[in-house]
Amino acid sequence: MRYILKQKLFSLGDDFFIKDESGRDLYFVDGKVFSFGNQMSFQDLERNELAFIKQRVFAWGKTYEIIRNGQIAAVVQKHLFSLVHHRFNVDVPGPDDLEAEGNFTDHEYVFRRGTLPVATVSKKWFTWADTYGIEIAPEEDQVLVLASAVVVDEACHPDDGRRH
Repeated sequence: MRYILKQKLFSLGDDFFIKDESGRDLYFVDGKVFSFGNQMSFQDLERNELAFIKQRVFAWGKTYEIIRNGQIAAVVQKHLFSLVHHRFNVDVPGPDDLEAEGNFTDHEYVFRRGTLPVATVSKKWFTWADTYGIEIAPEEDQVLVLASAVVVDEACHPDDGRRH
């Protein structure tokens, strides 16, 4: 499935709208303004929380937890030392870890499970600032991959919601 992630301009926190490829709203990510470390609530359109994202404040490097139903669904961590490309590891319970690799500054990267690509993030499809597309394989956990992409965006572009 293809999604469009667009930051809300002039927001106090890092708020995101996630739309389908037709432009219909599907999800909202509410960035918490006054929190210790970055915190975001991933919600459906009725504002039901589907996942909660929080930064581990005292972790080595940029590390975030994605929590679903009170349990850690994934830990997303930026690799500290990469010679060529930056990378993020998405550690999920069990053997299904993901790795994101590519150009995070330009929103051009791929999520892989082993060597198999499961999602592609690209800004090439759009000319608008703070908008990019995410194409996710249909058999993947859509919310988990979208939340992971939000984490990557927050880790690589921490001031986006406040620079306008």
